[in-house]
Amino acid sequence: MDEQHGFIHERIEIKLLILYVLRQLPSEIDPEALSELVLIDGGISYFDYKDCLAELIRTAQVEETEDGCRVTAKGAQNCEVLEGSLPYSVRAKARRVMGPVIEEMRRRALILANHEPGPEGGVLVYLSMNDGVGSVFDLKLLAADEAQAKRMERNFKRGAEDYYQRFIAALSE
Repeated sequence: MDEQHGFIHERIEIKLLILYVLRQLPSEIDPEALSELVLIDGGISYFDYKDCLAELIRTAQVEETEDGCRVTAKGAQNCEVLEGSLPYSVRAKARRVMGPVIEEMRRRALILANHEPGPEGGVLVYLSMNDGVGSVFDLKLLAADEAQAKRMERNFKRGAEDYYQRFIAALSE
């Protein structure tokens, strides 16, 4: 078969690939980011992907939340039974493409940042970093307003490891 045209052509195969990818991921994923993981086979168009994802949501095999899409128990069960029918080369390519995404999802799960209104004004910002075994860094700060709190959260999530190292170095001098 010509690789340019892909191995997957039927809607059932596209749906199965979507379920397969979602089943491998440790957390929800944005539908657009999911498309990048599913459109690895030259036989799938973006419009077919969107139609198949919508059908999987309609049939309760995929759930769409504010954080993105995730496979439901029904979808996972269907995928488990049928995933062997996906060509091995497609599954291997999907796993290879998903690797960095899975690592980033795991990293994000270990770094937490949120905020709430302070009891006497301002906004309390909670920053935390976990190593998978337990918490290695917990910090509570007071921000002037919600905009500053959100900036602090965003910056911490982007570079938590660096902030941790700099904090430890400064305290260890």
